[in-house]
Amino acid sequence: MRRSILILLALALTLAPAAALAQAPASRTVILSTTTSTQDSGLLDVLVPLFEKSTGYSVKTISVGTGQALALAARGEADVTLAHAHALEKKYVGEGKLHNRRLVMYNDFLLIGPESDPAKIRGEKSVVAALKKIADAKARFVSRGDKSGTHTLELALWKAAGVTPDAPWYIESGQGMGATLGIANDRQGYTVTDRATMLAFAKRVDLKPMVEGDKLLLNIYSVMEVNPANGPKVNAAGGKAFADFMLAAETQAVIKTFGVDKYGQALFVPIAGRGSDEGDVSPPLK
Repeated sequence: MRRSILILLALALTLAPAAALAQAPASRTVILSTTTSTQDSGLLDVLVPLFEKSTGYSVKTISVGTGQALALAARGEADVTLAHAHALEKKYVGEGKLHNRRLVMYNDFLLIGPESDPAKIRGEKSVVAALKKIADAKARFVSRGDKSGTHTLELALWKAAGVTPDAPWYIESGQGMGATLGIANDRQGYTVTDRATMLAFAKRVDLKPMVEGDKLLLNIYSVMEVNPANGPKVNAAGGKAFADFMLAAETQAVIKTFGVDKYGQALFVPIAGRGSDEGDVSPPLK
């Protein structure tokens, strides 16, 4: 009898943790890893409260360079990611770390610089030609240098220009877009920025658009869900809920008008449902 009681007690102790785990409520917190531009532009300040109100989830946002945002998701330290570096995104999707990559919105990049325009690039149609002129003039250029989507694009443009930028005229900030704009402004140098962040910082920065409208400056944002196999704490349901929210018609309508009242123009163009590649998107804003 005593032996039977001990066996039953041992079974109860063994099964208790599993039962408790099975009954544990799903997490109501969603961790979003995203690029600094979605935060600096103010877009997330509008969208996150809408998502929280409509779903009951709470969102913890980690705003870093796109490379870091994707790496966090791949390590299972985020539930969903919103990024703008296509080659890197596709790499992680191909590896199975991320899935269900969907286009959300786009804006465009600008090459901006000081009013004095020492490299004489204002109005240049080709961003590649403009970068060659900056390098030839050894005019100051401030790079994010942080492996973000913006930095990745910038490096690709330098490569297309056949230029390997170097000190002392080439400066790496190692920071996000907002901070980099501040440094470029202080140093009166050129830099590459997304239009949304530039407009958001317009009152703090007096740098001017020098090159815009080149098809190479298209800036597309995608949302991706995180594979729950990446880590034991991945909230797959919450991540999917946020991704679906970004593609919902109501959210896309908010994105379509975001910035108009403050800047006189929308900061992003919604593109949900237009496929999954840059070829499915219209030309840049300007």
